[in-house]
Amino acid sequence: MKITDVRAIQPVGKNSPPDWRTSLGQILVAIDTDSGLTGYGVGGGGLAGIHVVKTVLRDLLLGQSPEDISRLWDEMYQSTLAFGRKGLAIMAISGVDLALWDLKGKAEKVPVVSLLGGQPGQQLPTYCTVWNTQDLESIDSHAGYKLHLGKVSNAGQQDEMIQAIETARTLIGPDPLLMVDAWMKWTVESTIAISRAIEPFQIDWIEEPLSPDDLAGYAQLSEQSAVPIAGGEHEFTAAAFTQLIDQKLHTVLQPDVCWCGGMTELIKIYKMANRAGLRVCPHRGAEIWALHAIAALDPHPLAETGRPWMTWVAGQPEIDGGLISVTDRPGWGLTFDEQSLELVY
Repeated sequence: MKITDVRAIQPVGKNSPPDWRTSLGQILVAIDTDSGLTGYGVGGGGLAGIHVVKTVLRDLLLGQSPEDISRLWDEMYQSTLAFGRKGLAIMAISGVDLALWDLKGKAEKVPVVSLLGGQPGQQLPTYCTVWNTQDLESIDSHAGYKLHLGKVSNAGQQDEMIQAIETARTLIGPDPLLMVDAWMKWTVESTIAISRAIEPFQIDWIEEPLSPDDLAGYAQLSEQSAVPIAGGEHEFTAAAFTQLIDQKLHTVLQPDVCWCGGMTELIKIYKMANRAGLRVCPHRGAEIWALHAIAALDPHPLAETGRPWMTWVAGQPEIDGGLISVTDRPGWGLTFDEQSLELVY
């Protein structure tokens, strides 16, 4: 089997946010082969990511066998090294890598979860991300909930944030998990202060309180925060996660498989984290791409609800009673009617 084409488009997502998550949003990558099989994956980077796929990565992959995914990943990384390593180039590689895994599953007539050593059908618990406490008053049942505080995160709003977290715990009761997302907008000092104030509310983690580059700050938090620290959503490649893991800067690691380098890198991150005794909880894990890994590799599975605007990815498993599972369909178990997709670009 040989690769005959590598394509990329950016479909329109219903109610996609009017910010970088659309202008540099998720792209669909398709890899065609001479066997008639096409593999699909999702990466990021919008038009910039599409350009990387259609030029550097396509030129590299044409005529190659898609079977040795690890070798192809290394070649893609090396081919983008001068301008890549993090960010848009790795987002583009992620989509290609996931398409290669889809091809592998389709060629072997098994779902990706089986390629990873797991079994389809396992019921996995989910948690739901909300942007305000009002959403918690009428939300479906989940194992946990994450309150996103990115819109109320400056120093003058500290009391408001603490009150919102207390309100969230009151609304959901004592049993469900409760997490807080600071979206890289807090400081070391405010994180420590808030963590101590919210500790009585049984908070499972504070997510991304600092910039991903503030490793010294995260080292301080790992010692002084009263609540476990999570992060990694905006980190790229297993190599970058090595420092987070070796220094145990995060208790919970949250790679996004569509951004961090794809399934090939997510597998490495899981292995390193397991050896270090740390937890992996992939960003937006209920989306099909990470869900297969959670089902196969995670000793404590927990899947975050997906991006609600990714409406063009049809046929993903539905959450039912707070649980979700992957099917036994080959690859990711999805099909795409490319001709019917409305495109951003």
